[in-house]
Amino acid sequence: MPEPDGPTTHPAAADAWGALLRVHAMLVPLLDRELQARHHLPLVWYDVLLELNSGPDRRLRMSELGERVTLSRTRVSRLIDEMTQAGLVRREANPDDRRSAYAVLTVKGRTALRQAAPTYLAGIERQFGQAMTPAELTAVRDGLGKVVRRVAGPAPH
Repeated sequence: MPEPDGPTTHPAAADAWGALLRVHAMLVPLLDRELQARHHLPLVWYDVLLELNSGPDRRLRMSELGERVTLSRTRVSRLIDEMTQAGLVRREANPDDRRSAYAVLTVKGRTALRQAAPTYLAGIERQFGQAMTPAELTAVRDGLGKVVRRVAGPAPH
């Protein structure tokens, strides 16, 4: 068994990781430009709307939202301020914990998400999906899902 900081038994791991980072670095700006050109909606705003839409009652604690969209607490707060000014979200006090607040999806935010979704999904299909076979896409999905489960650890009971 390899040492924790020693060589890997999977020499392709570093190459796969590098490819994942390059694909992400190339596709994020493309998707962002498409969403901004067609919907005046930055990709990071779309991601926030998407996460809020999937949250219970279409809301998430600010800290949880930050984890899901991988932004710092300060950046999430500024982003929510900007999106609140645009009418896409609103802040809501947490009655159970005065130190935290919720970001809540508004009707206008949900409408913006629905309008932008076809552009977002078409961009993913065109730039990512069409580059691989269905079997390769399934392998990527399944492989990355294993990484997510490993890093996330066991689900709380």
